[in-house]
Amino acid sequence: MAIKKDVLGINYDADPQSKLSFIERFAYGSGDFAGNIVYSAISVFLVFYYTDVVNVNPGVVGSIMLISRIFDGFSDILMGLIVDRTKSKFGKARPWLLWMCMPYAISAVILFSVPANATDTFKMVYVFLSYNLVSTIIFTAINVPYATMNAMMTQNQYERTLLGTFRMLLATAGTLFINTFTLKVVHFFGDTPRAWTMTFLVFGLMTIAIFLFNFFFTHERVVEDSIESNEASKINVKDEFRALFRNKYWLMMAGLIFFLYLSLTVNGGSAVYFAKAVLNDQNLVTPLGNAGTIAQIATMFFVAPLTKKIGKRNAFFIGIGITGVSYVALAIAQGGYELILIANVIKGIGNGFAASCMWGMLSDTIEYGEWKTGIRTAGLANAASSFGSKVGSGLGGALLGWVMAAGGYDGSAAVQSASAISSVNVAYIYIPLAITIVSLVILWFYKLDNEYPSIIKDLEARKVHQSNNK
Repeated sequence: MAIKKDVLGINYDADPQSKLSFIERFAYGSGDFAGNIVYSAISVFLVFYYTDVVNVNPGVVGSIMLISRIFDGFSDILMGLIVDRTKSKFGKARPWLLWMCMPYAISAVILFSVPANATDTFKMVYVFLSYNLVSTIIFTAINVPYATMNAMMTQNQYERTLLGTFRMLLATAGTLFINTFTLKVVHFFGDTPRAWTMTFLVFGLMTIAIFLFNFFFTHERVVEDSIESNEASKINVKDEFRALFRNKYWLMMAGLIFFLYLSLTVNGGSAVYFAKAVLNDQNLVTPLGNAGTIAQIATMFFVAPLTKKIGKRNAFFIGIGITGVSYVALAIAQGGYELILIANVIKGIGNGFAASCMWGMLSDTIEYGEWKTGIRTAGLANAASSFGSKVGSGLGGALLGWVMAAGGYDGSAAVQSASAISSVNVAYIYIPLAITIVSLVILWFYKLDNEYPSIIKDLEARKVHQSNNK
């Protein structure tokens, strides 16, 4: 047992294979609650805010989001390289939570402060600049280190599953919070463009407190020894990228994360339009969204123990399959609210399986890459996967805007045309269904769960050999 003191002066077990406490798992997961206060708002409400509150053309919004997400993806990679080279008494990834929590809160307010009475050109410039400030710079600088912490806190495969489960439980809780309270708080402040600014001022203050809790009650245990640190300092960026792209399991997980976020953004972003145009009641977006979110949270409570028996890959595969069934049910529903509600519950169950396994599986690929190439790229691996999630989200936002524009959606119209309603259905049901099928094909070839224990033993043997030859 390796006992150290944390920043609060409290003793903790620093062994990378040690069992983590409930409070540390919860503190880690809380970071994604805070992250989702803005991320879910972007996925669920930002396009709606742009088109229906401050009247920006949906096609323009889609193009801005796609271009910005590409910038954002490259900033993720840069941030991953920075994390791999960060040295502080708090570790490599964890200190960024402390440094960036306040800028993150401020950026949330800026995002939802588009001047409603400005010219169209000014609005487009403001949207482009503010969206890139939030997504390309601020969110990247806090989310890439946060994602990397899973691999830095433990090498225990089951603990990584639990950390991923806590992360996604609280991320989902953040989504539930946004779905439930955003429109209510906007209504409280007067249902004006300024009300959106005030709402995210309140939410931004919350994120500061939550990220500080995340920072103070987590620890980095997977650290480089002096030999590894010296070797790592000799590795250039080209070597890191070459090692990363030789990691077949990382490539699979990066692809799955890309498609998952593409699907979530298209489906989540079209939810408010689906409620408004297809079900004729904008406020139904809350119960429909919450039905899936609550089902996802409930599912995640028993997925982690299940992975001990069947493995993360198999649980992930089951989840993606269940999600596919939900989209088939939505297609059959034909606007029937009760079946749509049931389909959202099914989707939440499928998402619960997938979300519980995804990040732990990604962290496992880091050890596989180190074993295969001799180069450990925790920050870059998470950053490049975040690149996939950002580009996936950006393409999702762009697809949503383009599909809505192609269907002739008009945010100011009392009744939408048949083509506009069809475009909403395409975004809400059929694009995510197609993505689900592609994800199942990729996941079929993932075999790392069975190989991981022997990889860890081999890596430990290498370290012993290096120490003996020092």
